[in-house]
Amino acid sequence: MSTASPTSPSASALPVPHLLLAFAACSGASWLTTLKALPAARTSHFAKLLQGMRLVSSDTDDALSMSTPHERALARVHGLDGDGHRDGLIPWAAWEHEQRTQHEPGEETRARSWAYVAPCHWHMGREHATLTDPEDLKLSEADSRALMTTMQVYFEADGIRLHYVTPQRWLAEGDVFKELPTASLDRVLGCNVDPWLPAGSTGKTLRRLQNEMQMLLYTHPINDIRSSQRQLPVNSIWFSGTGDLPERGRRPAAAPERQHLSAPRTLAVAALRDDWQAYAAAWAALDALEAENWLARQSAGEVVRLTLCGERSALTFESAPRSLRGRFIQLLKPKPLLGLLETL
Repeated sequence: MSTASPTSPSASALPVPHLLLAFAACSGASWLTTLKALPAARTSHFAKLLQGMRLVSSDTDDALSMSTPHERALARVHGLDGDGHRDGLIPWAAWEHEQRTQHEPGEETRARSWAYVAPCHWHMGREHATLTDPEDLKLSEADSRALMTTMQVYFEADGIRLHYVTPQRWLAEGDVFKELPTASLDRVLGCNVDPWLPAGSTGKTLRRLQNEMQMLLYTHPINDIRSSQRQLPVNSIWFSGTGDLPERGRRPAAAPERQHLSAPRTLAVAALRDDWQAYAAAWAALDALEAENWLARQSAGEVVRLTLCGERSALTFESAPRSLRGRFIQLLKPKPLLGLLETL
């Protein structure tokens, strides 16, 4: 069960610039070794930035939650956490659909329960299947649309309608997604898919659809062509982002900083690919650009916010009041970032 501290970012008449870093910490020896080898000077702006900040919000779950800490933090920014966090039911797909169609007439009569469907490749090992990054397929729009059209008839039999968004991501609408928790791609990439498959009687429909699509894709002409070109076949799909978007009148107002949010994914991309050289380079680049910018704004008296996310926890820091900041800086010397990140 996710738990968040009762403290929250301070209210402000002006939107607060917010830097949110996914995969600032990871499990495993490779991450720890990488951060220990990274010179403190490469994260010095972050250390100085945190020196003038105070902790205003914390959120802790375990590494088996279907929604990652950075997704829970983003849900709060966009007002999608409702009356509380429901693991695996942050309605990202429904929210994206609304963003894309909010000015189209008649959309209020459409189904409000949605999911993401990602065409992907499962690497079949001796004991289990591992989900690989859909981006690695480099699927073209034409091929993605063709695959979606082929699958549509099977989905319609279960009352689900597919909509194309990008080659790597489609939207699916249907009542089956309303209360069906699903694991995000960021939780499952590079992992055994079995523990993360949709569970329960409702999840049985999606598990059956996954099996049917695997059989359909096995002999699909597009995969014959991909195999001849030594490309990975599209051999499965993944459901995520499920949930029911509340009616506008019942939905909490999104936080004012949503339009001033910076959420770079350079750390996430490197970590999910086990590219630790790129991960170290990403930290150095973030320190030299984003952290230096946030530090300059904080030094000029502006309130700024920083959220650091790991696999279990997310911590949000905000500039201390100017009346206290000088005292903070006098009492606290810049500390290496690693000690803080290890708590995530």
